[in-house]
Amino acid sequence: MRFLHLADLHIGKKLYEYSLLDDQKKVLEQALQIIDDCRCDEVIIAGDVYDKSNPSVEAMQVFSGFLASLSNMGIPVDIISGNHDSAGRISYFSELLKVNHITVTTEFDGTLQAVKSPEEDIQIYLLPFLTPQRVHSVYQGIPFTTYEEALKIVLDHSPIDKSKVNILVAHQFITGGITCESEEFSVGGLDNINAEIFSDFDYVALGHLHQPQTCGRDTIRYAGSPLKYSISEEHQKKTFTVVEIKGKDKIRIEEFPIQLPHDVRTIQGSFSELMKANRTEDYVRILLTDETVIPDARISLRSNFPKLLNIRLNNEKIKKDWDIPVVETPQNQTPLELFREFFTMQNNQTEPTKEQLDIAKEIFDELQEELS
Repeated sequence: MRFLHLADLHIGKKLYEYSLLDDQKKVLEQALQIIDDCRCDEVIIAGDVYDKSNPSVEAMQVFSGFLASLSNMGIPVDIISGNHDSAGRISYFSELLKVNHITVTTEFDGTLQAVKSPEEDIQIYLLPFLTPQRVHSVYQGIPFTTYEEALKIVLDHSPIDKSKVNILVAHQFITGGITCESEEFSVGGLDNINAEIFSDFDYVALGHLHQPQTCGRDTIRYAGSPLKYSISEEHQKKTFTVVEIKGKDKIRIEEFPIQLPHDVRTIQGSFSELMKANRTEDYVRILLTDETVIPDARISLRSNFPKLLNIRLNNEKIKKDWDIPVVETPQNQTPLELFREFFTMQNNQTEPTKEQLDIAKEIFDELQEELS
């Protein structure tokens, strides 16, 4: 059996004010090509199909089109809901979808949902995003406090044939996983789960963390998100994960690089340097090295960086902690002299230009006239 392990599609997500729907369509087209090239027998999607529990019509159309393509290819699909999804909305039409070999987790009932695999010696289990509160509602008589204890109760009440190759699809945070800003976690790491709890499963297809990675062992794996969904992900290498299973001890994992329609990256330089740079359609954060603030820099820089995310200063004033000098009482200083001192202190000991002083003087003079 060979399958594509996907997760964290977050269809409908925006990066700052930019819609990523077109990028998501192109990445899903690449997934279809990988499925065809690798002759995959199945597709597993480990949660966070959508970015919101109430996705837009456009987002649902993108995912519906992807499922339709898989159905036309004769590829079965197994889908669980993640923390960004609505379990009820994801499972809507689940009975109808089964006709086209698309299995979606229904509302959690206390046990793992088993999926019939074409291979008799392989069993797939689906577990939607789980919280202790949800487990409490099902197992009210069993005391527990942590995410890990809650999951252990579910596993203990789910009969698993250990003679078969068992695959678990889950959307949880495994202890030791590498995280980033675009993911959501409980305060203090209360949602951590130890990888050892999955000892009965030969492969664990995880979703939740956006960087492709393994936890505990090679066969407990996060597929990662197919796109970069925050600046904190700019150095991540996005990949498609294809898993081939020929037996309990014969599991081979391959990664195929994803060609990002638009990268997410940071560019640093002075305003004049960046205005001479080549135009790029990537999503860009700019670090300006100028010692003084450039008026309307964002508007001007958009000519070369139309998908500009934000601009931050990264000059000597930011890099160093400056001691604020003790100043004498300002009683005998003019407003213009006070402005000069304040400007110099705030701009790494750089004096204001004559033009800036003239503008400040004009403002002070106007204020003086109004007060007199």
